[in-house]
Amino acid sequence: MKFFIDSADVNEISEIASTGLIDGVTTNPSLIAKSGRNFIEVVKEICDIVDGPVSAEVIATDAETMIVEGNKLSKIADNVTIKVPLTWEGLKACKNLSVEGIMVNVTLCFNANQALLAAKAGATFISPFIGRLDDMGLDGMELIEEIRTIYDNYENLETEILAASIRSVNHVRQAALIGADVATVPGKVLKELAKHPLTDKGLDAFMKDWEGTGQSIL
Repeated sequence: MKFFIDSADVNEISEIASTGLIDGVTTNPSLIAKSGRNFIEVVKEICDIVDGPVSAEVIATDAETMIVEGNKLSKIADNVTIKVPLTWEGLKACKNLSVEGIMVNVTLCFNANQALLAAKAGATFISPFIGRLDDMGLDGMELIEEIRTIYDNYENLETEILAASIRSVNHVRQAALIGADVATVPGKVLKELAKHPLTDKGLDAFMKDWEGTGQSIL
């Protein structure tokens, strides 16, 4: 599974990217707004930090303007992925941009029918929102499973499943078990993947035993 960071915080992205553990970045208008910075500048800086796909979302709601915005954003860097909403207009824009060889991330997916249409439109990534479905009392993982099954039924569908709106380490584990291609996670959740109380307990015991030897590696 590939890991993307869901962030527009350049410092956070730079720090986590230095580990070599992330494969891309997703941003959205809300994250950019929180940064308080210029949208284009932020996307360019992120693209300079990360070699993999960096999702930059269009603001327009009609296909024609989405295409214009998408073409402009794609010129920021070769690894920019244009993010469009899963609406009828967004699907039309996706088809046009993908035909031009531009990577497209179709976002705000909430059912398998939408995911099938996005794949037919040539989406590079489909972003089902797990957490938001859970918030409604539904099981977001069922959607990931349905999309995985549908995509696996047809060899010509090459769209990658990008599990989004991830709230916990359990979301990541479940998405990986089902077979999502990518999980886009906040930096905090990514770091929590490395934590376990037994790991901390074991390390503490090792360190105490080592101190008792009076030795030093350096």
